[in-house]
Amino acid sequence: MGAQFGNPGKLVMAVVGEGGVMMSLPELATISSHKLPVKIIVMNNGWLGMVRQWQELFYNGRYSEVAMDAFPNCELLAAAFGIRGRSVDNPAELETGLAEALAEPGPFLLNVNVTREENVYPMVPAGGAVNEMILGPPKPVAVGD
Repeated sequence: MGAQFGNPGKLVMAVVGEGGVMMSLPELATISSHKLPVKIIVMNNGWLGMVRQWQELFYNGRYSEVAMDAFPNCELLAAAFGIRGRSVDNPAELETGLAEALAEPGPFLLNVNVTREENVYPMVPAGGAVNEMILGPPKPVAVGD
């Protein structure tokens, strides 16, 4: 939102997970009332993704309080704030969804449903330093015959 206020003639896209949307719901009202043409791209895997990823990688997959089973329908959520929206469910629809978002002169919320187990890299472990960044999934250890 601030990026759009500071750069009114520029394209601003906010890429966020569904947990981030839930923590920032009031921003949708501000975007709508100021008619900010922000394009919101929700990467929706049905989890609090980064927390789930930490629990997978550092806590042996002992998941606690990360499922987002009660996440609202993004198109209806956007519409409640007077914002156009749509969902895409597979990679073949992504280009069309992005084109629709970019063609909209006002704000637009594009909900991209991704695989539940999709992880995000690179990542810095909780409490870690930048030089401890994890660049990809752990590689399996080869076991000799």
